[in-house]
Parts: sequence; C-alpha cells; structure tokens
Amino acid sequence: MTQLDRLLAIMARLRDPQRGCRWDLAQSFATIAPYTIEEAYEVADAIERGAIDDLRGELGDLLLQVVFHARIAEEAGLFDFEAVARGIADKMEARHPHLFAPDGSGADPATRWEDLKAAERAHAGATSAMDGVARALPALLRAHKLQQRAARDGFDWPDPAGPAAKLAEEAQELAEAPPQHRAEEAGDLLFAAVNLVRAYGIDAEQALRAANAKFERRYRAMEALAGGTFASLDLAAQEALWQAVKRKEREEPDTTAGPA
Repeated sequence: MTQLDRLLAIMARLRDPQRGCRWDLAQSFATIAPYTIEEAYEVADAIERGAIDDLRGELGDLLLQVVFHARIAEEAGLFDFEAVARGIADKMEARHPHLFAPDGSGADPATRWEDLKAAERAHAGATSAMDGVARALPALLRAHKLQQRAARDGFDWPDPAGPAAKLAEEAQELAEAPPQHRAEEAGDLLFAAVNLVRAYGIDAEQALRAANAKFERRYRAMEALAGGTFASLDLAAQEALWQAVKRKEREEPDTTAGPA
C-alpha cells in the first residue's frame, strides 16, 4: 500500500457512517473550504520563511484537504480522488503539447498557456472573459487577475501614466465622498492602485505581502529599541525610532528577511 492509498483509506474510515469521526462526518464542501484556503496560505508562509520541514508538513495538510473534498464528492456519487488526479494529469498534458503531443508539436509554452486556458474556459461554457476568476481569491490578487483578463481583450491603459492619473482621481473622490459612499470609493482607490502597480509589471499581492513583512520587521525593531516602553512614547519619539530603524537597515541590510 502506498502512503497515498493509506491516506485515502484513513479518510474513508473517518467518514464511515457507522464507525467514523462525528466531526469529519459533519463536514461538507462549504465547511471544509475555509480550511483549504488556510492550508494553502500556510504552505506559502512556510516557503516564504524557508522552513523546509514545515513545508513538508503543510503540504501534507493541503493534500488532506484535497482528499477530504474528493471523499465527500465520492460519497455523493459525483467523482472520486482518481478522477481528480486524472483530470489534472489530462489538463497538464493538454497545456504542454510541446512535450506531450505525439509529434512533439506545439507553440512555445509561454505563448500558448493563456490561450489554452481560455479555450478550456470556453469549452466549459464560459461566456465572459471574467469567468473563472475565483471569488475566494485574496482581493488584491483577484483584482490583478480581473485586470489581466480585461487587458487580454485590449481594455487597458497603454502606459503607467493612465492608471497613475486614475489613482489620483480616486484618492480625491475618496477625500470628497460622504460617509455612506466612503467604502465604495476606498474600493475604487485600491482597485486603481492594483492597476497602477500592474502597469509596472508588479504583482500587487506579492508587493503588499513584502511591505507587510517590512513593516512588521521594522515595528518589532522599534519595540526592541524602546525596551518595552514604545506604546508610552509620544508620536515624535516613535517617529524618531522609526527613522533610526530605517537608517540601521540601510547601513546593515538584513539578507535573511526575505523580499522587502
């Protein structure tokens, strides 16, 4: 028995109607979905931290989510794990005709990938370029993907000047918006910001993750310099510590901190 077979057997036992685990039996696609998303983020976190042992464990946790969903589907007579594996194997072969076509034919993968995905969406009944962009994606990432789809149809600024002007316009609209419209205008501002950084070839989600990491690193350094008194300092003193931390980073760059 392979370890995958063992895992599938464990899940079948957990979901056994007579002898299974009450918690596992109570789950559905909808209740498991948040855990699936969480485990995917924990995989990304382990990679970002360079924690290989953690990565092995987190990949196992993510695999369990796939097995769990497949088991629920199998019980409902929809599909099973074998069908999931077969489907992704078929898809990868179809998306790499330069490797798997009988005659080795096919265009360069970089130019064909999106075309093949678009053909798959059309075959699945898609009627809009916006179809297939998962609603559960992080908001910045989803904005980036929606804008990419629009750009493929030619609906895009020719250079960064356009989205830069739009971002300034949205900032002004937020400043002038009445309270009941501020949330909507804030969303427009963030969407415009994603469009601007995309115009420079930057992934907004990754850029903001790096900025979050940098802010956290610097804040922790300020707290350390303050010796436990940071919260009691006035804003001027806190700003002085912030500038001190930035100067120290410039003088002694932290090569272990990851992208910043």
